[in-house]
Amino acid sequence: MLFSNAQPFLSGALDFASAAVGLAMLMCGWRLLRGPSAPDRVMALDTLYINVVALVVLLGIRWGNEMLFEAALIVALLGFVSTAALARYLCRGTVME
Repeated sequence: MLFSNAQPFLSGALDFASAAVGLAMLMCGWRLLRGPSAPDRVMALDTLYINVVALVVLLGIRWGNEMLFEAALIVALLGFVSTAALARYLCRGTVME
């Protein structure tokens, strides 16, 4: 009952945050397609993963679904592993030695 009048504010904040993350995803997609070099594209992909995690968390808050927080954790782990593998491939030419 303490935050019963905060619901409209929370809804507006979630709308604004979702729009900002969506815009960031569009800009990362643009850099991923147009990036001047391979490291720029890898960084754009890594930032895109971070934005996807943020969007999934925002949707989890909006819908009240705790399963989406676990999905965000899985996306974050896969994003980290793929970024590390791509960086190693760009530096050494191979992922595993």
